[in-house]
Amino acid sequence: MKLEHDHSQTAIRARLAEETSVNYLRDWVYGSIDGAVTTFAVVSGVVGAQLSLRVILILGVANLLADGFSMAAGNYSATKSELDDAERLREIERKHIRQVPEGEREEIRQILIAKGLRGHTLEEATDAITSNEELWINTMLAEEYGISPVSRNPLRSALVTFSAFFLCGAIPLLPFILGLGDAFVISTLLTAAAFFLTGMVKSRWSLAPWWRSGSETLLIGGLAAAVSYGVGYLLRGVVG
Repeated sequence: MKLEHDHSQTAIRARLAEETSVNYLRDWVYGSIDGAVTTFAVVSGVVGAQLSLRVILILGVANLLADGFSMAAGNYSATKSELDDAERLREIERKHIRQVPEGEREEIRQILIAKGLRGHTLEEATDAITSNEELWINTMLAEEYGISPVSRNPLRSALVTFSAFFLCGAIPLLPFILGLGDAFVISTLLTAAAFFLTGMVKSRWSLAPWWRSGSETLLIGGLAAAVSYGVGYLLRGVVG
């Protein structure tokens, strides 16, 4: 069986010395599925109401830009709030270290005891962590508040979300833009393919095989798209 990485001493030292990368997969999957679903909702609603191609294109493009920007702005604000909260807690821990260092030192000791350290080893580990203020603070943030020392960039998260939303959200519109026959059927198939491909890409970061991850994402997106189509179909009589 092929291992994911080398476990030689040199390779381990080099790998741990590298800066930890931030994964924006969540932002991409979130944006891509929502983009495809909301645009397909517009398409199916307009088709169900038997409105013109021009209405499909106007509402579809408006959705891509307005809803995509809204999602990106919301993700930016949420990610920024997480960073602000982490910084607030960091400053609290910094203040506590300076005001009640022995109390904060005891917190580190209790954390290490919970991990199984005892005796001389416990004291050495406590001394090592508390001798470096940033390491001390990062340890407290991770163990006491569950905050990772590696954070996503709010602007990059927003851009990834908008890009995924726009690219995948444009897929249901393509058959109408190109003036293809049976455009709605082709739009449905392309949207389903987009869901499946998103799941395939997601499988790179999971234990599930590509076909299972793709099928799972297709099922989730398909259910959401079916609801969208059902609402459009039911509203046909109201609009008509």
